[in-house]
Amino acid sequence: MAPNIAGSPTGAIAAGLLVAAIYFVAVPLAFGDSGYFLSVITTMAGISFISFGVWLTFAIGRINLAQAGFALIGAYTTGILVSRFGVSFWICLPLSGVVAAALGGLIGWPVLRLKGVYFAMITLCITEACRLAALSFPAVTRGAQGIVDLPLPGDLSIFGFVLVPAFEKGARLPFFFLAGALMMAGLTFMWLLDTSRVGAVFRSLRQNEDLASSLGINVAKYRVVAFMVSCFYAGVGGAFFAAMQQNVYPTTFQVIDSVYFMVYCFVGGLEFVIGPLIGTVLLMLSFELLHEFQRYQTVIFSGLMILCILLMPNGVLSIFRRRQTVSGEKPDA
Repeated sequence: MAPNIAGSPTGAIAAGLLVAAIYFVAVPLAFGDSGYFLSVITTMAGISFISFGVWLTFAIGRINLAQAGFALIGAYTTGILVSRFGVSFWICLPLSGVVAAALGGLIGWPVLRLKGVYFAMITLCITEACRLAALSFPAVTRGAQGIVDLPLPGDLSIFGFVLVPAFEKGARLPFFFLAGALMMAGLTFMWLLDTSRVGAVFRSLRQNEDLASSLGINVAKYRVVAFMVSCFYAGVGGAFFAAMQQNVYPTTFQVIDSVYFMVYCFVGGLEFVIGPLIGTVLLMLSFELLHEFQRYQTVIFSGLMILCILLMPNGVLSIFRRRQTVSGEKPDA
């Protein structure tokens, strides 16, 4: 199978630079005074970052509904460390990903043996178990009351040189730029991973695990590695949202969020690394534009999602590949 996504390196780099230019330059210039719009774009960037992890589990042939559960783990890790122990947010951000990845490795080693609907059901149960655990241990998580009034991120400095100034209350641009940095870093790493030898191994697992094993590939190890990377994305994303919202509740991330993370990948296109980002932008913008319909908003939005998946089963980005094929051009592999 041809390399999954990204097209030629030149095209992928050009697409990445375009996304970065739009996000970091065009959006602040055009909507810098609109706090609401900046909040929506910031949320899109954070959600797309988490969705990249779901895309990776699709790459190994697994349907992952546990992403919201591990995002909740990351959120509580940051919430507890920041509020109770005074740990810097900049340490908690990667540490939350590490904690989620470690737990993902422990859980993933036995459950990744399952396939199809069985694995999907197990991961769905994991998300619900994380929510119930947050409710059941109030001494640690404060139960249904949640962890509130989290301090804003302080400055990030190295050897006395301030790289990122402390976030101020009410300021939206700092979180906007942080979300964009996470999104671009997550997209870049996922592209590098997918176009590497490891990415080729992941795709071989999706095609035929038995054949991959016969070629000497340690199938169990690579499955767990992919799942741990996915959980790392979830943990970091959860930590980001905990800091942005300044609170964490058991309902901060739920089963429905895992379903949405999966749908964003479907709508954007599973063959494209940038698919989760495109799917997130299209669906979340559609939801915001339907705000005028109020009580019918969710119904119309759900119908649009269903139509999109039915009419474009390979995602929105597959349209461009189809046009290249029809016009006689060689599609980016």
